[in-house]
Amino acid sequence: MNIRPATVRDVPAIADLIAAFAQRGKMLFRSHAELYETLRDFFVAEDTGNVIGICALEIIWADLAEVRSLAVNPANQKRGIGRQLVQTVIAEAQRLEIQRVFALTYEQNFFERLGFSTVNKNALPQKVWSGCVKCPKRHSCDEIAVVKTVSSMAFSPLLEDSHPEHRYEVPTPLIRSTMK
Repeated sequence: MNIRPATVRDVPAIADLIAAFAQRGKMLFRSHAELYETLRDFFVAEDTGNVIGICALEIIWADLAEVRSLAVNPANQKRGIGRQLVQTVIAEAQRLEIQRVFALTYEQNFFERLGFSTVNKNALPQKVWSGCVKCPKRHSCDEIAVVKTVSSMAFSPLLEDSHPEHRYEVPTPLIRSTMK
């Protein structure tokens, strides 16, 4: 099994995996056009030439990114592929010097085992909700928000002083959700 950045040839397989989970209400459908537009966000897990897992990292703000579209083919689950995909996008966030990553998920325990903490969705920026407009559950969202600090690297004082609008403050301490 190999994890690598996605290519245009992977889009049909990525779309199929997303559609399978979207049909079960576990994630949003993504059109081929959306996938081509965001292809650089995606990593794929490949085994014997087949895409068996996917995960994307979408930059939300200067210090915040979202782990999105995490899916592993059911026949390949329970092999640590999801964990490896999330670790890959976390490494990418660290490379980009992004301080925190978050996810909106139904798999709270999975993310907590990877060091994420549950937070109130209101602690996340408005930009997060731009994707929610397309969701049929937007008025009764039942996903859980989780956040992880992935880099202790602080902003450059020069950037912070000259461009305070580049910083998004997640309230501290993070508000733990009481949802179980």
